[in-house]
Amino acid sequence: MSETPDAAPVPKRRFEWVRAASDRVPTKWFAGIATGLFLAVTAAFGGLATAASPALTELEPGEPHTTDQRSLTVQRAVLIDELPGSGASPEDGERVLVLVTDIENRWTQPQRATATNTNGMDATFAVAGLEDDSRRGTARLDDATGSPWLQPGVPATIVYAWPVEADRYAEGDELDITLYETTLTNGSFVLAGQWWDDPEADAVVTVKIEDVGAGADADQDGAGDE
Repeated sequence: MSETPDAAPVPKRRFEWVRAASDRVPTKWFAGIATGLFLAVTAAFGGLATAASPALTELEPGEPHTTDQRSLTVQRAVLIDELPGSGASPEDGERVLVLVTDIENRWTQPQRATATNTNGMDATFAVAGLEDDSRRGTARLDDATGSPWLQPGVPATIVYAWPVEADRYAEGDELDITLYETTLTNGSFVLAGQWWDDPEADAVVTVKIEDVGAGADADQDGAGDE
């Protein structure tokens, strides 16, 4: 019985072109190919998982939200026909939505309750649907000082007021207020000084609107004057 002859050896030159071609391919191409294969396999199994955003802390009205910049407590939301001294001037067919807050400046420098550039307390929160309303007014509740400065460590009750369509809100409607954590930025080169920036959503508080009509109830609770 004759033995089966060994298979003929494959000439090395068959694979020489493979080695030669691979030598001419930049190394980074292999990394790109590997990445492409990884993404293709990942897509076949449902794609890359998106990291879940951390849930916002849910606060109750009257519960403070404290950061390095300030402590802000949303107390109530009031719907009123008008609120003289608040800086919000409703037109025909409008009323005034008022957010009553207690704020304490926790920084070492004075800060404004509202500002067009930096260090404004109004940049540390946002009311859903009212974030970019330029007609908003801001004042102290005790003496109606408009756009007041807040001194370090001195708490004050601040009202933020928006003219709104008369039928946009009603008694019992809810407002969602997002509260932000901010970072102290140190300027250099062109920009000097310090300011609070990079707001990140940190908490949310939901408050029900109280409709006080022409303001009689607001007078009793200190929310406005006839």
